[in-house]
Amino acid sequence: MARIILERFLQEREATPPSKSVVSSMLRDPSQIPDGVLANQVYQCIVNDCCYGPLVDCIKHAIGHEHEVLLRDLLLERNLSFLDEDQLRAKGYDKTPDFILQVPVAVEGHIIHWIESKASFGDECSHHAYLHDQFWSYWNRFGPGLVIYWYGFIQELDCNRERGILLKACFPTDIVTLCHGTD
Repeated sequence: MARIILERFLQEREATPPSKSVVSSMLRDPSQIPDGVLANQVYQCIVNDCCYGPLVDCIKHAIGHEHEVLLRDLLLERNLSFLDEDQLRAKGYDKTPDFILQVPVAVEGHIIHWIESKASFGDECSHHAYLHDQFWSYWNRFGPGLVIYWYGFIQELDCNRERGILLKACFPTDIVTLCHGTD
């Protein structure tokens, strides 16, 4: 709502529609808005936005990080060797899943090379966006992988297993690893 009001204000003031970059800049920093009252109202809208505001973004980021730490601990408990996002970026990868397994494992008969943690519910809209923006890129670079939607997902979305993307709502308990013989 604040965006729409700000756009209309700027359009009436300038007689031309403002660019998206100008509006976005003013929403990030309302002190740029030439009308003090409107600047304060836009700021109040942003601070009190319970869906997309900076406080909500901070909470979502913290919950996401918490689940990545949980996943790291579970991988360590299972003695699985992995590289995390930071290690992969240091090696020059730009698009990376949360973890690459240095030795692939099998889950429910499917080979897994990477794991992505999503501290959210996997609904149709967000899952298709993730498939397009992330998961297929990971698959192209690293092979088949596993996505954990910690808050569940719509079961029908788990339809790409045979193509190499497996969905789970928790860390799998039935991981099959490569074992060394004791001869």
